[in-house]
Amino acid sequence: MRKFKFLFSLTLILGLFFSACDDDPIVAFDKPVVTAPSNLAAIPFGATDQTVDFSVSTDPELTATYTATGTNVIVSNGSGNVSGNTVTINYSAGANAGAASITLTVTDSEGQTDDATAVISIDQPENEVKVSSNITENTTWTSDKVYVLGGRITVLNGVTLTIEPGTIIKGEAGTGANATALLVARGGTLMAEGKADAPIIFTSVADEIMPEDISAGNFGSPNLDADIDGLWGGVLVLGKAPISASNESGDVSEVQIEGIPTSDQNGLYGGNEPEDNSGVLKYISIRHGGANIGSGNEINGLTLGGVGSGTVIENIEIIANQDDGIEWFGGTVNVKNALVWNVNDDAIDTDQSWAGTLDNFVIIAPGDHNFELDGPEGSMAAGHVIQNGTVIANDPALGRFSSDLINTDDNSIVDLKNIFITAIEEGQIINRVVHNVGTVNFVGIQLDVPEADLSKYVKDGNVPDGVSAVSTPTVGADVSVFGWTWAAQAGKLAGL
Repeated sequence: MRKFKFLFSLTLILGLFFSACDDDPIVAFDKPVVTAPSNLAAIPFGATDQTVDFSVSTDPELTATYTATGTNVIVSNGSGNVSGNTVTINYSAGANAGAASITLTVTDSEGQTDDATAVISIDQPENEVKVSSNITENTTWTSDKVYVLGGRITVLNGVTLTIEPGTIIKGEAGTGANATALLVARGGTLMAEGKADAPIIFTSVADEIMPEDISAGNFGSPNLDADIDGLWGGVLVLGKAPISASNESGDVSEVQIEGIPTSDQNGLYGGNEPEDNSGVLKYISIRHGGANIGSGNEINGLTLGGVGSGTVIENIEIIANQDDGIEWFGGTVNVKNALVWNVNDDAIDTDQSWAGTLDNFVIIAPGDHNFELDGPEGSMAAGHVIQNGTVIANDPALGRFSSDLINTDDNSIVDLKNIFITAIEEGQIINRVVHNVGTVNFVGIQLDVPEADLSKYVKDGNVPDGVSAVSTPTVGADVSVFGWTWAAQAGKLAGL
């Protein structure tokens, strides 16, 4: 019996030994460990060719790969293989000063991962000023700085903002309630008097134009095409002059301007002061704007709501706006020497019985109407004058075609004088010549079409007095005053 027990035990032990040898051994691989550097020195705004080193530990028996993502930086080697104990990430500064970061994630061939984040600071440029709050006291912006609008910035009632010739203002990206814009509230004053050799530029932070470009006489964007729109908001000036508006209760003397949320009372315009003065705007180029604030609702390049005749507005250029170029909502202000190029909606839009004059202007290929001229919305009825203009209706090279030649409502009140329209395509017409409620007068409206075909370019073929076909115009804008514009520097006025 003892011999049997011994043999049984030996057999069991040997069986267990050989059974264990048949199975693969259990091996545990070390998980990757990623360590980010700390206390990194700040990098200059706009810096390129920057590097940051992460320490990486992986099991020597495994291979590993990495991915790198950046916030407010541009990573150029966002993925690769891990080799050694250091991963170097190459990057450039992003579009904004302030905080930035890079996160490195390492994954080994067993699917194990680890990550770490390096925090980076991007210095504010010495010549850049971030504007994040409303203008509450008299302020001057100088041409040696670039001013960045960090939101909807309002010049409040009783306050004057002065902008020196040659100053650049850039709007950060934003939509909805976060759309960036400069708003001059009723009672506020904007003294923005640029010069032909030193215009004031309103543009996007994506635009690389700098003060040295202005000093060198280069007024176009060095990096953005002239048809890129919607990158920021625009400029809005509001006043106390009369408007024609109404609601379900009848006439109203003040309303909220489109493009500004109703929660912001600084968006109210209108009143009973026809000679109200909101300041001076001269030699100003507004470009790449029209950010969307809601479904089908964008900010115009220049919005004038209830602006009075005491305000001076001359030598204005609007380029690549997602909505209208210039839109008037009532008021009595006059505008002289205006150029609108590449806007996505209407070039010239008038509403609520604007009672001023637009004198000497150029329109180049808007995305919708050259002119959308609406009548009064309340019982107050006043008209305006649009005169001495040249319209290039289409730009086939860009695929941009205006929807018609002149668009009015039945109740529009406007005198159109001495306007030459060229680059006309078939199907484009003056949409209305009979106005049962309003009054529209055509004087010296010359269309660059064959005389025999003139009736094709007027609704129902009914050519009104004052509209004619010409091959050589005798009316139009004095384009010599627009030599300072980006449009002129881009050759868009050649031959006019």
